[in-house]
Amino acid sequence: MKVPAFLTQTPIAHRGLHGGEIPENSLAAFEAAARKGYAVETDVRFTRDGQLVAFHDDTVDRMTDASGSVSAFPLSVLRELRLGGTAERIPLFSECLELIAGRVPLLLEIKDMPGVSGAKIAAAVCDVIGRFPALEYAVQSFQPAYPTAYKKLCPAIACGMLGIDKDYKKEDFHNSPLWRIKAKLLPDICYRTAKKLDFISYYCGNYPSDKLRAYRGVKLAWTVRSPEEAERLRPFADNIIFEGFLPALPSEDCSNR
Repeated sequence: MKVPAFLTQTPIAHRGLHGGEIPENSLAAFEAAARKGYAVETDVRFTRDGQLVAFHDDTVDRMTDASGSVSAFPLSVLRELRLGGTAERIPLFSECLELIAGRVPLLLEIKDMPGVSGAKIAAAVCDVIGRFPALEYAVQSFQPAYPTAYKKLCPAIACGMLGIDKDYKKEDFHNSPLWRIKAKLLPDICYRTAKKLDFISYYCGNYPSDKLRAYRGVKLAWTVRSPEEAERLRPFADNIIFEGFLPALPSEDCSNR
């Protein structure tokens, strides 16, 4: 399929446009990105009672003054928490979509959740997104089953694999006793799955590489944190997922050439 133009043309704000008094994955961060015209990248995961929230980490420890897994809390409790010491709450996924739909595109990362099948999370995400027909979006994940299931359910939607080449640790695989085997197999599984999908989204520090050069689909680089790094990646990646600076938008980029 032809991927949506934003995946190659519009810089994508990592967890919204956050910084200073605006915490990541907050409605304020999504609003800031939309006002600037950047595409929004955010994360989605289940609460204990099966609600979808926009939140990155497995636990609430880093971003709130509470402790514990997101999946251990019902939505009613999570909604009482505040992000990064601000007045911002953990948003429902639907609130994120309500804010940006029809304004800017969305790159959605479905977080890896042990015990949650691809079919289950794909159906839940698709159900919520279906309420916002004006939304332009694409889906990605580190868990191969998730974008594969989403592509099967919604074949017209661009889906891709997230990847990184690094020294993995046991906690990267939810402390699975088979983590060493999974760590060895994951990069190859990521690449082979991406070839069946529409794009690959790889860690910026892994560019360039022979593997990524050989990939024929759209290539994204994450997370880019400076204009210098963005410029370095120009020959290798079609677009960037960024934070910490304001990259040029397509019209601005053309006017400076």
